[in-house]
Amino acid sequence: MTHLHSWRLRRPLAALLFTVLALAATGCGREGSPPAKGPSADQLPHYTVASGFRLPASPTWTKAKRRGHLVIGVKEDQPYLGERDPSSGRYSGFDIEIAKMMSASLGFAPSTIVFKTIASANRETALQNGQIDLYVGTYTINPKRKKQVGFAGPYYMAGQGLLVRSDEKGIKGPQDLAGKRVCSAAGSTPYQRIKADFPRADLVGYDTYSVCVDNLLTYQVDVVTTDDAILLGYAAKAPDELKVVGKPFSREPYGIGVPRRDTALRLALDDALAAQEKNGNWKKAYEATLGLSGTPAPKPPPIDRYPAG
Repeated sequence: MTHLHSWRLRRPLAALLFTVLALAATGCGREGSPPAKGPSADQLPHYTVASGFRLPASPTWTKAKRRGHLVIGVKEDQPYLGERDPSSGRYSGFDIEIAKMMSASLGFAPSTIVFKTIASANRETALQNGQIDLYVGTYTINPKRKKQVGFAGPYYMAGQGLLVRSDEKGIKGPQDLAGKRVCSAAGSTPYQRIKADFPRADLVGYDTYSVCVDNLLTYQVDVVTTDDAILLGYAAKAPDELKVVGKPFSREPYGIGVPRRDTALRLALDDALAAQEKNGNWKKAYEATLGLSGTPAPKPPPIDRYPAG
């Protein structure tokens, strides 16, 4: 089993290429084994569970306390952010570590978390109907979403970026996209931004970013674009083959989604994030996940403690 086991390849050539990449990797997909060119799982932070923590003003926390654990919505197909091993069912990545930090800060052992894969289109509904307590999965905070759910954080400032092959010399930023085959998820915000702002690019759309990456590795497209955090995850999977270039050209603050009216929970999570950033756990978690791409840990963005409304 390899680090690239979760990429569903659509073409024999891509499958052959990934076999070659897998043979070059030093680790395998078993729990506890080291990812390629990175620290082992035991180098992830240990999160101390808050003793005697109480938050009776939060209906979400009260329900979780009665249940004995948190139910947290996540992604399962984003390398080193939120990824699920299909053989073990284990989730891993930076977003997963953020979820574990929050669980510990709220008085629940991270090992008790029940993770649920929730598609992007269903996030608001899942929070509104109580299917999940929190959502941690590249969830950009914006005014439209704030009308439907609450947000703690942000815990990471992403931005649209560019992923290219490691031997690419001619693409250093969006200004170099004219005449290049640029791949993104059809209809996504990054896709629309390229279409509107860089019309000379040869834009290609697929249903998922993993298909774009497959096509990048097989020289069918020149660049993949979406949030840089997602691209860093792919680069960390195959650091000898892929790299993220240039600076982000948008701002995408990632927040923790909570039920909109549960202000007590939102503010408690803001406090928890601040504490985990201060004690170094945030940086350690980044370095053991997204940091495997070779990009140093950035400074966490300021937390937005907006008033109830």
